[in-house]
Amino acid sequence: MIRILIIEDEIKAAKELKKLIEEQRSDMQVVCITGTVTKTIEWLNENEMPDLIFSDIQLADGLSFEIYKQIKVTAPIVFCTAFDEYAIQAFDANGIDYLLKPIDEEKLARGLEKFSRLRPATVKGDEKIVTDYQQQINSLIQQLDKSYKTSLLVYFQEKIIPIKTEDIDFINSENGIVTAWLNNGKHYILNHTLDTLEGMLNPKIFYKANRQFIINRKAIVNIEHYFTRRLVVKLSQPTPENIIVSKVKASEFLKWVES
Repeated sequence: MIRILIIEDEIKAAKELKKLIEEQRSDMQVVCITGTVTKTIEWLNENEMPDLIFSDIQLADGLSFEIYKQIKVTAPIVFCTAFDEYAIQAFDANGIDYLLKPIDEEKLARGLEKFSRLRPATVKGDEKIVTDYQQQINSLIQQLDKSYKTSLLVYFQEKIIPIKTEDIDFINSENGIVTAWLNNGKHYILNHTLDTLEGMLNPKIFYKANRQFIINRKAIVNIEHYFTRRLVVKLSQPTPENIIVSKVKASEFLKWVES
């Protein structure tokens, strides 16, 4: 029996993934579900290494990369992520498997089949294979565990002004013009797209709510239910239009706010 560990702090998502795996493959069993960096490290230290790991990235107490910095994981890892295009390019470049959330059954099936084909080589415990894989993981972590911008440069009346990212309440894009709104009421036009800024700003602090807005966690005053299971977010200062979070992103957004 192939033993699988799921690292996921959203219980509903973890149970759904477990159900999908065990329905598709009778030779696979989910032996444990852990939801934090701390609990996962404890489990890996106290139990035999699983044959395969499905790992969320953003956990309740930090990024799952902290696990792989502290534990020499010899099992293949499939990262389950809702990360941006930059992160996906990093996975592709390093040959590490990933699944985008929400999990697609067909892609999961292809991933499990790929694992089955590669398993004979990993079961042999070939030290070179293990070392090469560890280097792939380390390279991925270095690419994704990057330094985020703590300030941005804006151009205003022939001057170049540095603004601290922590002072930004929200950034919005309207008619191709991207503007940063600060907590002191001032606002400045930025020379970056919203997608580029998403990759530059710390995801623990900033969240791209939709195609028009990136918001700072500290600026959120309240969140209200909206039509068709969407959410509307109220900030500490008025916004050009309502900030709407789609029903697809609603669960992920609330998880981000809570963490």
